[in-house]
Amino acid sequence: MTASERTFARRIDLTSLQLFVAVCELGSIGRAAEREFIAASAISKRLSDLESALGTPLLYRHTRGVDLTPAGESLLHHARSVLYSLEKMQGELSEYADGVRGHVRVHANISAIVQFLPEDLGAFRRDHEEIKIDLEEHLSAEVQRAVHEGAADLGICYLSDGASELQSLSYRHDRLVLIVPLGHALAEKAELAFAESLEYDHVGLHTNSSIYVATRQAALDAGRTIKLRIHVTGLDAMCRMIENGLGIGVMPGHAFELMRGGIGRRLTSVALSDLWARREIRLVARDFSTLPVAARSLVAHLQASGAANEGLALAA
Repeated sequence: MTASERTFARRIDLTSLQLFVAVCELGSIGRAAEREFIAASAISKRLSDLESALGTPLLYRHTRGVDLTPAGESLLHHARSVLYSLEKMQGELSEYADGVRGHVRVHANISAIVQFLPEDLGAFRRDHEEIKIDLEEHLSAEVQRAVHEGAADLGICYLSDGASELQSLSYRHDRLVLIVPLGHALAEKAELAFAESLEYDHVGLHTNSSIYVATRQAALDAGRTIKLRIHVTGLDAMCRMIENGLGIGVMPGHAFELMRGGIGRRLTSVALSDLWARREIRLVARDFSTLPVAARSLVAHLQASGAANEGLALAA
């Protein structure tokens, strides 16, 4: 932190930020004073001091209440972010007083969460009840960004080009398959190239998902385009759309097998012969050697679990 940044931080106090947010939410200094149990004159003084410290007006004051200036709108966004981070910090620290001995922030893509993490994290939790894991689902690119920026200790995703600044370890392998309704023209095939599916309507995942990017590139390589009629955000939604005749789609094979007993009963999968359909899910971190002990324990568990299951798959 530079000297100017330290000076700026000292000029801003959290109580004033909290009161500023309250005034913005309620649209009135008087109503904010009632909610926060403080005199309206005291809030008004703090807001004036805040404007002086920042060197710009934050509020338009009028007889009906207040409105935000452009600078006030920017401050409101950042103030909420700061206060949320403080609440999260307080929550995490309070858990240490309750017996938690480690906290690991994990960001993972949907494929890892659906296919492998419930069992692997469940087993880890049973052996390490004192370690708390916060898991968030994100697209692979967002997982890598979060790890790079320090918002997550550990990422679990498919690596993209340009991720060389992150360290990575192998976790699991999966294979993409084409999901079609029973009775579809492609349903009886044991395996096919993705290009063979391009004459049919498709149900696709989010445009930034690794599956969508891979299938779009495969279509371009074949000189074709995907007849993408519907975008969905989850694999279960994709199965429901396909089951109701709205197209066919690509998803991880193990994820589909886990769903077949429920929403996928009238669907079947066809293996894709394309090389890009075989993928590796990796663990990523800025530096595995500097992770906290709890995070290193989780990494070791995930690696061991992945190796054991890969061995079973090869033996089968």
